[in-house]
Amino acid sequence: MADFAIAGFALWQVGIALAATLASAFVRGLAGFGMAILLVPVIALALDPVQAVMTANLLGLLVGLTEWRWIMGYAERSARTISAMVALTTLPGLVVLALTPAPLARLLIAIVALSAFAAMLMPPRKAAVHGRPATLAVGAASGLLTGFAGMPGPPVVPYYVGRPIPREVAKASMILIFTVAGGIGLMSGAVLGELDLRLLALALSLFPVVVIGNWLGRKASGHVGDKAWRIFAAAVLGAAALAAILKL
Repeated sequence: MADFAIAGFALWQVGIALAATLASAFVRGLAGFGMAILLVPVIALALDPVQAVMTANLLGLLVGLTEWRWIMGYAERSARTISAMVALTTLPGLVVLALTPAPLARLLIAIVALSAFAAMLMPPRKAAVHGRPATLAVGAASGLLTGFAGMPGPPVVPYYVGRPIPREVAKASMILIFTVAGGIGLMSGAVLGELDLRLLALALSLFPVVVIGNWLGRKASGHVGDKAWRIFAAAVLGAAALAAILKL
């Protein structure tokens, strides 16, 4: 039994990935963000950091494509600008990840998750519509983090959450960016030779769990207030980041 494997990965690795995927997909469905932020630090405990990032990108792309019609119906125009910047800056971030020793990469990914956790604890600000320079900066930072950590969310979430826009618009805008980020991350990984076919097999085996978790989160979203889902997401995010640091 110790040698039993799925898609070339040990059973314990798949088990960690399954549990993390279900929890992170639920948060995504509930809040519109958080899947990569929650998923990458946890599965990086079982997989190589590059494998963890590639797996998160694959899952983000697949689940985003299932919601494409809804996304394009609600997303803000700013999401397209940010997505274009993500396309330009993801590859440099992935190059840095490929050159970074695995223990240091895990630590930096955990720090990114912790910083996002801290940002979520801050009260939302009713900001005005952001100007083009701020939008471009958010896109550049999101792309770099997509490549290095598989986490486009930390710059994007504060940009949308708390603004005086409908919740569906904020969620669709963020998910559009995350879907594009997943696709760009995969293409960048392929260019660098980091896209392993085993990861595709693993992602496809995890995808039904993503669909279930995302569906449950969307169902719960209509019954959970903003304060409750922020507390839930922050708690899971903090636990994931802490686990990654303790592993080091």
